[in-house]
Amino acid sequence: MEVSATTEAASATEADTIAVGVFEGEELGEEAPPELTGLLASGEARSSFKALALAHAGGKRWLAVGLGKRESFSTERARVAAAAVHARAVELATRTLCWQLPVDGESELVAALVEGTILSDYRFTQYKSADAAEDDDGLPEHLAGLIVSCAKELSAQVAEAALVAGAVNAARDLQNRPANDLTPSALAEHATSLAADIAQLTVQIEGRDGIRARGMNAFAAVAQGSEQEPALITMRYEGPSASSPLLAFVGKAVTFDSGGISLKPGAKMAEMKFDMSGGAAVIQAVAAVARLQLPVRLLAVVGATENLPSGRSVKPGDIVAAANGTTIEINNTDAEGRLVLADCLCHALSQGAERIVDVATLTGAVIVALGSTYAGLISNDDELAGRVQRAGERTGEIVWRLPLHEEYDKLIKGTYADLDNAPEARKAGTIVGGTFLSKFVGDTPWAHLDIAGSAWDLERQYVGKLASGYGVRLLVELARSYCS
Repeated sequence: MEVSATTEAASATEADTIAVGVFEGEELGEEAPPELTGLLASGEARSSFKALALAHAGGKRWLAVGLGKRESFSTERARVAAAAVHARAVELATRTLCWQLPVDGESELVAALVEGTILSDYRFTQYKSADAAEDDDGLPEHLAGLIVSCAKELSAQVAEAALVAGAVNAARDLQNRPANDLTPSALAEHATSLAADIAQLTVQIEGRDGIRARGMNAFAAVAQGSEQEPALITMRYEGPSASSPLLAFVGKAVTFDSGGISLKPGAKMAEMKFDMSGGAAVIQAVAAVARLQLPVRLLAVVGATENLPSGRSVKPGDIVAAANGTTIEINNTDAEGRLVLADCLCHALSQGAERIVDVATLTGAVIVALGSTYAGLISNDDELAGRVQRAGERTGEIVWRLPLHEEYDKLIKGTYADLDNAPEARKAGTIVGGTFLSKFVGDTPWAHLDIAGSAWDLERQYVGKLASGYGVRLLVELARSYCS
């Protein structure tokens, strides 16, 4: 989809469908044709939230969308309204959609409209034949173009929103690819290709031997059951005139998680290709920050591996030493994400990280606690946690902070080693996972995002089912917060 901004009137653009927003109790703008204003005046159309009305005038379709009460309008409502318009526009076989909204000067709302449209337009048909892709459960075709009629000073926000939304969709592509295609090496190759195309972004890839050489034995233990080479992906971005603390994003990228020797049930095991979602979000967020040329210093660490059973697999009861020397009893090989992240957090510290945010599909318990509405947040630092929460509120990727308290330490205490990766007591599962990770960051400000409930089947109108790309926009917004 080509995205552009213009100061021209919507009616003067090449768009074949024009979307006009109207707040409850207010009138349409002067440019709206009488055919459309008449529908509202007669009561045939409503201005309540997401209500749609269609008229034809001047060789174009005019689509009025109700925005509800002005005082209740928000960036999230803008995304949802954009999704409603997108759905109707593609039903009408629209090629180019133009948005005209009564929110001129409110850059966040205009950006949210762009995001909502681009995210709604996403389809994944990469592995379908041409005929099957055209008849994909009745899904409409893509839009060819999106034009935003707005003030000149908002054109940069439109372009930036399109770039970030594109990064989200790129993460969704990675998530949706099957595990026989998106192997750890393939993910590493993707990160390498991004660095080749983006100035000031560098990448280093290390395989099994390099991981072992760094003393990352917890990560290596998870990887040893698979014939696929694991990958430690380290990316760096140094923005122009950046003086911010080195911010590290750490992502879990288990490209397929069978559970290992502690094998998962067969039902829905295919969804475990999504266990690399945190890594996908981190890679695409860093790429977006670099493309935006934000004045920040950024480090990304992604641990990519499969978790499979074999004669070489790590076994329940095995003990390994993580990169910081902490010993871990692996009492459940299906609690592998925290093992990978433990070493990746240590690696981030060794690279000079001064703030760390990790993103992972870590626990099923977070789905029980929060569903898909919120991601779980655990942090050892109130200032960083506040930044993450505010970034989530601005992007609609909202998070709920859970406690980190020394009382939980006893739940991860090992019998034969320092820590137990999967205590028998089925208590506070998400908090226990975060408590475990906290032992690998020292005093460095750190936040953990458990996105197991948000990474797919998010149930947002502008995302739908399958991969959501959750976390990309939040991480980019978090990076922005360090620009000033």
